[in-house]
Amino acid sequence: MPTPNPTVLTLEWPLTQSAIFFTTLAISVPMTLAILLRPSKSKAGVHDLGGIPIFTAWTFFTKRYDFLWKHFNSGKKYFQFRVLQHRVIALSGEEARKIFFVEQGLSLNEGYRILMGAAPRLEDINVRDIQEGDFVKRLLLLIHKDQVLDVLPALFENVNRRTKDWGNEGRINPFKEVYDLVFQITVRMATCQELAENKDDIERLTQHYWDLEKSATPVALLLPWFPSQAKKAQRNSTRALFTLLHKYVDLRRKAPVPSSDSIDTLIAYGDTNEAIVGVIMGIIFAGVINTGATSCWILLNLGVNPEWKSKVMEELKTLITNHTNTLFKEPLHKRLAAIPLSAWEEELPALDLVIRETLRITTSGTAIRRNLGKDILLADTTLRRGDFLAYSLADVHLNADIYTDPTKFAPGRFTKGKEEDQKETYTYIGWGVGRHPCAGMRIAKMEMKVVLAMFLVGFEYELVDSSGNFPKELPLQDRNDIQQVRSAPMIFLRDLRAGDRLKGSIPGTAFFERQGFKDSLVMSS
Repeated sequence: MPTPNPTVLTLEWPLTQSAIFFTTLAISVPMTLAILLRPSKSKAGVHDLGGIPIFTAWTFFTKRYDFLWKHFNSGKKYFQFRVLQHRVIALSGEEARKIFFVEQGLSLNEGYRILMGAAPRLEDINVRDIQEGDFVKRLLLLIHKDQVLDVLPALFENVNRRTKDWGNEGRINPFKEVYDLVFQITVRMATCQELAENKDDIERLTQHYWDLEKSATPVALLLPWFPSQAKKAQRNSTRALFTLLHKYVDLRRKAPVPSSDSIDTLIAYGDTNEAIVGVIMGIIFAGVINTGATSCWILLNLGVNPEWKSKVMEELKTLITNHTNTLFKEPLHKRLAAIPLSAWEEELPALDLVIRETLRITTSGTAIRRNLGKDILLADTTLRRGDFLAYSLADVHLNADIYTDPTKFAPGRFTKGKEEDQKETYTYIGWGVGRHPCAGMRIAKMEMKVVLAMFLVGFEYELVDSSGNFPKELPLQDRNDIQQVRSAPMIFLRDLRAGDRLKGSIPGTAFFERQGFKDSLVMSS
């Protein structure tokens, strides 16, 4: 057999690739444009936004909150538009909410797979991804009481080590430092000690996730076939995430002695390396987006509400007094780690209210489902098989008919005698409802309490703006900022001094009075 000429091969291969690419492009562009530019036709029972679909839907991906509420506020309870060849129906109201969160044929995974592009998907790099049901089973395995108890001391140790880098005095940006702190302990909970203690790999992991966030552009979502820079960045970030995590899964699989860390638990469960990486990526993504942002906003809300800050501080001091030996000179993080899990979950009612209220105010994004079951009748509207449904959580969380002064931070609204969240069906969706409750709620709450306890007991703080002045009010959340929340507020936290908060009363009252604010902006270490 004659030996192939490597020069010829080198020349012919790029030409063949180019020919295939441009042929595909020549065929796909007209077909896609025909879909994207075909005027939307109205169907009985639901208002159709009409227009050229790609232009109509563009704002849905760039300013989703404004897009939905522009039409809801004009009197449209339901309306439809098209994304690619798919019909999307935006819903509001109690009856729609019941169907959206309870109907068996509505798929969460299929909804987000097409209309939300930020989450990492292994199928983008030709690796089989874990299914929704399998993911939930693994998550429940990892947040079992015994598993959480085993990892709790390590979480406090990680927080202690990271906060020491802040020093005794100085400014920090909560949407950077606290966010990264939550990311760190989420990684520790979901993976293994070796990764959590490798600062360089933690930084790489963080960057890969934020690169993935930035790649979720309208072009990447509306033109999935187009070889855009965003699409390339999405694949590269997913591949980098997979490679980094796979390295540690392989490391733990080859370890001579198994540990109680999550990777080892999944190995013992019989999962492949690829399946374990898929679970880890899903857990970390949820932690980055939700738990990190909520922890930041809690610190800010407590900073401008001294009454609730005082209540939370008293609870934490009582918790430590009741469950640790205050005569021992153990470091704070070790004393906190010794507190029983049941006490963390049951003996902090004020902090639970603060978490609940912060989630209500900040959780105003859009939930997505796809109807994979039978046609569903809603009033005079038929939700057909294959339709996508969009429900804005602001429809309930920021609804003035349900919550008094809905944008105000008022945790007491949930207490006995008020119970504003009981006025209608599913009026609180911060932890999911119906067929899709948040499977990770237990560990998410615990992570927040770990961070907040270390921060509130270990530091005194004041809120200051970028100029070092006390801000008159907190910045407004950008409700169009789909998942990329860390860039919104520019509030900095400043450590004043190291102090033992357990020995004294809650400081700050005189400061509030000196500043002349009813709702002052103080935080301490």
